[in-house]
Amino acid sequence: MKKDSRLTLLFGFLLLGGLIAVSSVIFSPVPGKAASDFVIRLGYYNCDHMPAAPVAKDAGIYEKLGLKVDVTGTGKVPEAMAAGQMDVGYISFAGMVRAIQKGSPMVAVAGNHVGGSMYLVVRKEIKKPQDLIGKKLGIGPLPEKNNDRWIWFARTAGIPAEGKNYECFAMADKDKYLALKTGQLDAYDTCDPWGSMAEYENTGNIMHMFGALPSGKWGICCPLVMNKTFLKEHLQLVPKIIQAHSEAIQLIYTQPLKAANIFAKNYFVPLEVALMTIYRKTVGETRTLRWKIYRDGYEEQIKHLLWLGTIDTAPKFEEIMDPEFLAQSGVVDFDAFIKEKVNPIFPLGMTYADWKKKAQQIDGKPL
Repeated sequence: MKKDSRLTLLFGFLLLGGLIAVSSVIFSPVPGKAASDFVIRLGYYNCDHMPAAPVAKDAGIYEKLGLKVDVTGTGKVPEAMAAGQMDVGYISFAGMVRAIQKGSPMVAVAGNHVGGSMYLVVRKEIKKPQDLIGKKLGIGPLPEKNNDRWIWFARTAGIPAEGKNYECFAMADKDKYLALKTGQLDAYDTCDPWGSMAEYENTGNIMHMFGALPSGKWGICCPLVMNKTFLKEHLQLVPKIIQAHSEAIQLIYTQPLKAANIFAKNYFVPLEVALMTIYRKTVGETRTLRWKIYRDGYEEQIKHLLWLGTIDTAPKFEEIMDPEFLAQSGVVDFDAFIKEKVNPIFPLGMTYADWKKKAQQIDGKPL
């Protein structure tokens, strides 16, 4: 081969290699699938504090916004987040704080729930807190260290918080209810619908409702949380997820019968129990479902957890919550929504019977 031919061939290889290298930089996809194809893994607890997840799924809100979401009702959201197996989740505030302090790579991007609808349910024969001593309770192992609600109740009721004074069992809220119903438990702490279910079937009584904090102010419960890796790799999906979250809560307030039907299907309870639950979340106990982030609510909740002794140190607000994602999402203001869309139809103080009648009129379906 002639020298100039070899040079031409070599130049051609170099040019081709350079084009391939450039094209790999420009056209190679970022890790993960394209935004339109990426399936978001979203988890929530089987609890009425997180109905936005099943409502957004079954009402078609995710689909309308072009989101593909695999929704899972699980109690292992913090663990899944830490393992990189979940992108988005609804997590109890105390569990979220403890997980982040241990290094779990997540941050809260929107509010979801301020408290309320937490109950201590007892057998009908139990009349006062002192009757619980020595009984079988669904409050988990070492409740004096691990159960925020139980410590709160025990202190205010004047009974010991230490688990050694009771027979303590750990199980899912639904299983707690079934155990009480069949006589295997004497009491349990729970969120709804398992407080309303006990009343509906007349199998137990709500001895105590956990609402506003001892200060009289509302705290934070169960924010919308995202994995930091997901935030980095799929930032363009974040506003849509927050929008879906907001729209689901709006639907719960303005179309409660539709929301209750979805709730009943996903939580496997009668429609009446779902309605009782939705009423408590949106009217009966105040407007507990909110997508707004409250910095003062954060500070109140942290003070409460320090008082209970379930966290050792107070993390900075910025370590736990990032309100910028919510601010940049363009969702409607929560307070304005309540004032304009909810107060005229479902005012605070409205009775359950009147609320239920109005819900039926709005959705045009018989109950």
